[in-house]
Amino acid sequence: MKTKNNRLETLRMIISSRELGSQEELLSALHDEGFQVTQATLSRDLKQLKVAKAATLRGNYVYVLPNETMYKRVSTPGHIREMMTTPGFISINYSGNMGVIKTRPGYASAIAWNIDSSDIPQILGSIAGDDTIFIVIREGVSHEEVTEAIKQILKIEH
Repeated sequence: MKTKNNRLETLRMIISSRELGSQEELLSALHDEGFQVTQATLSRDLKQLKVAKAATLRGNYVYVLPNETMYKRVSTPGHIREMMTTPGFISINYSGNMGVIKTRPGYASAIAWNIDSSDIPQILGSIAGDDTIFIVIREGVSHEEVTEAIKQILKIEH
């Protein structure tokens, strides 16, 4: 029998590498890795790891880990055509070293996650609501540089 620490580490790796939206999918993935756990045990593990659900750019809700650099999901950005079928980004405006990104309702968290996990050097950090993202820009960086960096990350052509 594998230990709890091994199971938790495996669960972290599964969540950070795949987009899974249900406990059944997680149980199946754990089973594939040799762990036989009940739904109740999985629920306790998810609570212990502080796992949450977040919306993807496609509008699906998937399990995500707290913002731990070691476990950031490796994502392959979609093609521009795919992004344009589910646009979430609306606009960005600046005031000094602050920026406000407007999104469609429910998209801010996913877009902020993409910005934060891309480690854009021009941006110190972000805070997301439901349809608004607040970003803090590093001193000495132009708004145009930030806009270009965000365009590249989100694959938008504005």
